[in-house]
Amino acid sequence: MGKDVTIFIKKLQQLAIVAAVLTVVVLGVWLFRSLSDSHVEMGADEEIDLSPTQIQSIKAIGEWEFLSVSTEELIDTVRKGLFSDDELARIYYGTLRLGVNLHQVEPGWIETSGDSVRITLPKVGPLDSEFIDEARTKSFFESGSWKPQDREAMYRRAHERMLRHALTKENLQAAEENARLQVEQMMKAMGYKNVEIRFSD
Repeated sequence: MGKDVTIFIKKLQQLAIVAAVLTVVVLGVWLFRSLSDSHVEMGADEEIDLSPTQIQSIKAIGEWEFLSVSTEELIDTVRKGLFSDDELARIYYGTLRLGVNLHQVEPGWIETSGDSVRITLPKVGPLDSEFIDEARTKSFFESGSWKPQDREAMYRRAHERMLRHALTKENLQAAEENARLQVEQMMKAMGYKNVEIRFSD
């Protein structure tokens, strides 16, 4: 009798193990089917939006210099006299900063579409009108007496000549190219892949 009980208990233990294994298999199949039925989609959002605050921050840069041109001009003038002529020659030094003023951008100057951005910048030009360094201006030759009006006239001539010599086609193109490079780098750092830069007429 005792032997039959022992055999019965062993069979019960075997059945319990088989039942446990079957339970694990069934649970495994159920979990596998559940996970395969539900799927997660992952993708990158290619849309990049510049907020009004970011646009305002870019505009706040204000005057953005892209090329600096140092120049000097020798200006002279002669005043005819009865017995002798008076002469005044002065050397003027100046540095013209070429760039754009972002405070002058027009509405819609930034247009975005996905990972692309189109920017219309103001025309490249001098960032300030008073570029002559008067502290460095010196008289090269001076004879006779000259009034402040005479010196002012010479200053205006130096100013015009410096503008003419600095605002060459080559200098303006170099400034525009620097502008494109710098603005493109800034936009790509913000996540834009395609950047188009234009200038106002």
